[in-house]
Amino acid sequence: MKRFYEKHELAFAIIWILVYVNLFSMADNASRAMGTEKLITFPVAAAMSIVLLLWLKKNGLFEKYGLCAPRASARQFLYYLPLLLIVSCNAWFGLQLNMSVLESLLYVLSMLCVGFLEEVIFRGLLFKAMCRDSVKAAIIVSSISFGIGHIVNLFNGSGAELLPTMLQVCYAVAAGFMFVIIFHRSGSLIPCILTHSGINMLSAFGVEPGNPGRIFSAAALCVISLGYAIYLDRKFGGSEQ
Repeated sequence: MKRFYEKHELAFAIIWILVYVNLFSMADNASRAMGTEKLITFPVAAAMSIVLLLWLKKNGLFEKYGLCAPRASARQFLYYLPLLLIVSCNAWFGLQLNMSVLESLLYVLSMLCVGFLEEVIFRGLLFKAMCRDSVKAAIIVSSISFGIGHIVNLFNGSGAELLPTMLQVCYAVAAGFMFVIIFHRSGSLIPCILTHSGINMLSAFGVEPGNPGRIFSAAALCVISLGYAIYLDRKFGGSEQ
């Protein structure tokens, strides 16, 4: 696997994306068929996370892919307060137990893995593979591909509706842009992984708003994410050509 990675870094990243999306869709469908949400998804997510983590460790790639402390101080990043605000988004309309205790636990554990996997795959593997040719192109592709990837929810049997899914795509693109700027400017994916996991885990307990609330939340997330990303990019010198 290392030899293929060294010769075809971009293809390696794309393969991970395809495997991730397809395995998770199949695992979610299998979990629903068995009557317990995330029953199959969590073992699959944990296995993928362990495999990727061990492979990165074995090949000394932790620092390259941001599994290290940020090289800039928390103060320079406004103490990551915008990230805390974004994490709280699923609690804006209240909290409740939406699933059984077992399903909630499986969901939280699954989303912890998802935060790790998606950040390392989209912000780590894909971005790093592309930024050797063009940082700007790498930022755009990493952000947009991450957001568009959520469209799969319309076709994987999850029952997702069109409006919520399209809003999710919009704020996922904005969040993806913010995460890749944080990684690019700090050298660390840790803040991105923690934020991503926190958003997803809290969604298990959030009260689902109506369409006006969904639109408001999506707009607020886009403004916060884009504003924070632009601030960081300008503070640390602007994007490379």
